[in-house]
Amino acid sequence: MAIKLKVPHYNYQDLRGRADAFLAKFNPTGAIPVPIEEIAEFTLELNIIPIPNLQDLLEIAGFIASDFKSITVDQFVMEHREKRYRYTLAHELGHLWLHQEIFAQLKFHSIDDWKRFQKEVDVGDYGWLEWQAYAFGGLVLAPRQPLASNRATCEQAVRAEGLDPNTDAAQLYIVEMLSKTFNVSSAVIEKRLARDRDA
Repeated sequence: MAIKLKVPHYNYQDLRGRADAFLAKFNPTGAIPVPIEEIAEFTLELNIIPIPNLQDLLEIAGFIASDFKSITVDQFVMEHREKRYRYTLAHELGHLWLHQEIFAQLKFHSIDDWKRFQKEVDVGDYGWLEWQAYAFGGLVLAPRQPLASNRATCEQAVRAEGLDPNTDAAQLYIVEMLSKTFNVSSAVIEKRLARDRDA
């Protein structure tokens, strides 16, 4: 029988508020890009453990231990995919910030423990946990106000070149510039901008 979890039903606005609270506590200067590795390793004192081929073994780039003392990450991602690595850390810190009580009951610390958890947990509950952590990661790494102000700056630069910032080509340029500023993937920026438009 699948393990059922009491997953809180945070909507996107709830997650935005929780991400803002996280940033107020751990990035009070508003530094951009958000120093997520420093927050994890030095402020929260989590051990970051690189494991070769973690992505091949579990089809994930990382996981946080249920005692919240370490984050295990794919070594290749850590060493060669900085944006993916940063997002992985933000995602896992989302589990710490949002799901600490749930994870503390699950007792996993190793790859085998995580595999067992993935097999035994209710699919719907797991999907809800992961969606919340993914959304939290994007909200933390591309906070609303800095994202809006940097987007406006990019749009001004496009207009100064005599271009319409609403064209597809200009939007690609703006997303790429924001991706560099926030040190996240273009996909993270696109999702954040879409969510902020819908808000």
